[in-house]
Amino acid sequence: MDSNTRTDTKKSDLQRAAGAVGAVFLLVGILGFIPGITTDYSTMEFASHESDAKLLGIFEVSILHNIVHLLFGVAGLAMARTWDAARVYLIGGGAVYLVLWIYGLVIDHESAANFVPVNDADNWLHFVLGLGMIALGVLLAKRDRDRRGHHDGR
Repeated sequence: MDSNTRTDTKKSDLQRAAGAVGAVFLLVGILGFIPGITTDYSTMEFASHESDAKLLGIFEVSILHNIVHLLFGVAGLAMARTWDAARVYLIGGGAVYLVLWIYGLVIDHESAANFVPVNDADNWLHFVLGLGMIALGVLLAKRDRDRRGHHDGR
């Protein structure tokens, strides 16, 4: 079986990173539904800039926002099973977060366009997540390839 699609117990660093990122997103999605960890929980809307609920009192969240985190987490855990999918998750997911960062910068946070919703703290977190995920995907893929090439005599 090709090492890029292997799903055995020997995971690459890339796969472990994708799994860890997925687990963090899953945890964040769950925490977004816990009153106390999410402040002003009773104001949470399904999808609206009028949701005043904030994860850790900082990051604006809604039911939709939390569901997106949960789905992104499940995707990360599932895609960590193979090397190729883990790479796609980290690089593609990072690109999605950079697009979300740009979206959050250009919309009016008090308008209906802010349906996710996002605030300035979310925007900068999305920027850091996007860059971090892409960096993990690119650097760990290169390191894995270099190791494989060295061990395979290529």
